[in-house]
Amino acid sequence: MDKTAKIFIAGHRGMVGSAIHRKLISHGFKNFVLRNSNELNLTRQSETESFFEKENPEYVFLAAAKVGGILANDKLRAQFIYENLMIQNNVIHASWKSGVRKLLFLGSSCIYPKFAEQPMKEEYLLTGPLEPTNEPYAVAKIAGIKMCENYFRQYGSDFISVMPTNLYGENDNYDLEKSHVLPALIRKIHLGKCLENNDMNAIREDLNKRPIDSISGNNSENEILKILSKFGINSYTEPNLTNPAITSQEVSIDNWGTGNVFREFLHVDDMAEACIHIMNHISSQKLYVELKQTHINIGTGIDLTIRELAESISQIVGFNGTLLWDRSKPDGTPKKQLDISLAKKLNWQPKIGLTEGIRSVYANYLKY
Repeated sequence: MDKTAKIFIAGHRGMVGSAIHRKLISHGFKNFVLRNSNELNLTRQSETESFFEKENPEYVFLAAAKVGGILANDKLRAQFIYENLMIQNNVIHASWKSGVRKLLFLGSSCIYPKFAEQPMKEEYLLTGPLEPTNEPYAVAKIAGIKMCENYFRQYGSDFISVMPTNLYGENDNYDLEKSHVLPALIRKIHLGKCLENNDMNAIREDLNKRPIDSISGNNSENEILKILSKFGINSYTEPNLTNPAITSQEVSIDNWGTGNVFREFLHVDDMAEACIHIMNHISSQKLYVELKQTHINIGTGIDLTIRELAESISQIVGFNGTLLWDRSKPDGTPKKQLDISLAKKLNWQPKIGLTEGIRSVYANYLKY
């Protein structure tokens, strides 16, 4: 990409899109065309095509998507498949019609079968049934991959797909009902630590920044404790067996599932660097014809259990309470470790370790 080329980042306010924007600026790119969802509704074909006709971007990073954790995926199934299909269809088709030089589409590792062999290679796509809880989202992302592939095969369009593992980082979503597992754990464990320390002021500050179900720091202590309990953050007093007059504050945090499923996590800044590297150096011709692949996995190639993740976050945050696991709730896919051999072959690999990344993210969470 030439430094003066016009670049459209769809979803530039989201975690991935904003990271791509920051990294491009750091690399010297300046000519961006950006729209938020109020200015441009990408689910509407006419709006999207009018935008492309007017702006004529040369490069497109398609990071806009309807996203969420296991609860949101299972609860908002129709919205997830409809909105993601519409966004992808409109942006990819309009990019072709307006002659975009190159497009990069971001998918998700949930595209792979629930019981895929581990680590998951690109060729495992469409070799088995998907995880039921996020099937609508996965189907939409698979459709996006196939659109990019077949717009190349029919029209010669330089459209390419990357499949990131679970991402975290700046501008993540900490809504306890809609967030992914890592940011949800950071927030729950932080609030648990505040309860442990009897620091209601810190809890009020957190809720003023990010209200939960319309409950902010201005609500009564009883209302605050009730909403925390709704999301599994509970406190109780425990008597001292040697002196019943003394009680101590105990805090527990409820988590979905067994905690024994494995997940892989990549810092979004590493993802942004991967996207820029691929946009600059990898063509559809190379991917589809020479390498005979439909997309490129982007991850660390290293995973851990959700239980281990929660324990690591507890240590970083300084939470000493109890982590509980609700086995009546779904775990999701047992293991989702990506094989990143292809990305390494294409001269990209991650740089930010998980512990380093979580420390940075938690510091940022406290700051903002």
